[in-house]
Amino acid sequence: MPSPFPGMDPYLEHPALWPDVHNSLIAALRDELAPRLRPRYIVAIEERLYLITPEGAGWPIRADVAVAPTSEALPEAGRPGPLVRGARVVEVPLPETLRETYLEVRAAGTGEVITVVEILSPTNKRPGEPRRLYEQKRTLLLGSRTHLVEIDLLRAGEPMPVMGDGRDGHYRILISRWEQRPRALLYVFTVRDPIPTFRLPLLPGDEEPEVDLGRLLQTIYERAAYDLRVRYEEEPVPPLDPPFAEWAAALLREKGYRRR
Repeated sequence: MPSPFPGMDPYLEHPALWPDVHNSLIAALRDELAPRLRPRYIVAIEERLYLITPEGAGWPIRADVAVAPTSEALPEAGRPGPLVRGARVVEVPLPETLRETYLEVRAAGTGEVITVVEILSPTNKRPGEPRRLYEQKRTLLLGSRTHLVEIDLLRAGEPMPVMGDGRDGHYRILISRWEQRPRALLYVFTVRDPIPTFRLPLLPGDEEPEVDLGRLLQTIYERAAYDLRVRYEEEPVPPLDPPFAEWAAALLREKGYRRR
């Protein structure tokens, strides 16, 4: 069953559903592009790992001293137990491992990275260390001879910085070709619009395939049976602002969905 929305379905932005949508879309893009770009290019799914401390600093794990684990159980924090006299049971802050997947288009043979395709996640758009780390990586990319395609299908959070008009819509697709920088193409669209198609930047002289993100998203929607997981009778998360909320409610009524 297809999504009732003409482009990006705002219900897919729900925090409980978006990670699956994000990873499925990355895999679908790889599967779509790899056969069309061979034998000149390789399309690979890559993963970034960040270790985020409670204080917000990203750092790699490396222990100075390693000790063997003990089978002795500790009581809950604040409660006495059979420990060394004078010792208290406390809790220590644990770091969180953050994984982000993205695509690299590489030249076959040399392995040179030609294009990076990013699909933004909520952690990229919220203030904090994950956003700072992503912006740092983004800045390095924009200063290199690598093309960047940055896809933002999330309404929540602060959009990635660009110099120019880019805040009059819900979603954005940035196409930054290294030879045209600092100029870039920015597609801005709302929940009412079809998702724009775009050309994937490659090496000069090579035919650049058109990417139909909307078609891929609809295919994922049907294959993953998102219609069985989405609650169209409720408001999307995050909610839409009027008049888009009124438009969405009317569209869903027309498609046979009823709000509670």
